[in-house]
Amino acid sequence: MQSARNLATLIPFAASVTFGLLAWGAVSLNYVWPRIRELPLQAAVRPILHLHLFRYMGLAFLVPGVVGANLQAAFAAPAAFGDLVAMGLAWVALMTGSGRYSRVAIWAFSLWGSADLLFAFYQGTIGVVIDPASLAAAWFIPTVVVPLLFCTHILVFASLLRTSRSGSLIAHAAH
Repeated sequence: MQSARNLATLIPFAASVTFGLLAWGAVSLNYVWPRIRELPLQAAVRPILHLHLFRYMGLAFLVPGVVGANLQAAFAAPAAFGDLVAMGLAWVALMTGSGRYSRVAIWAFSLWGSADLLFAFYQGTIGVVIDPASLAAAWFIPTVVVPLLFCTHILVFASLLRTSRSGSLIAHAAH
């Protein structure tokens, strides 16, 4: 009976994550990328960096009552604190502006931020293996917010590669 109950929450959870990725991917591809792809790097990523300033929302994984009592700390703590580091790196990238180290700060932000999201996904599905019902009210973070954040990291990587010398070589080689 326990596995049937887990399946009853796992199927809607997996569908919600999938639909979130598809929806935010469509928005990113059809509305965001066409508007930022020709902009200079800092202008293209600045709105995305501002969006990631809200990653403090990951702290919700640590709040009893927001998440179920059975949400394992081995998932919750790295997810929450990884988000705080990503938020801090977004601040650093914003503060460097178009300065000498801005590209390095943007790379650091997006590498850490996307790795944090992928690690949380790994921990939730393979490592710790959480029951999606244990997310309780925080269910919307991995089903709505995380797909958005992941799609924006792809946009940042695309902007970084588009504006780099290697990205120019790849673009020239494709033509």
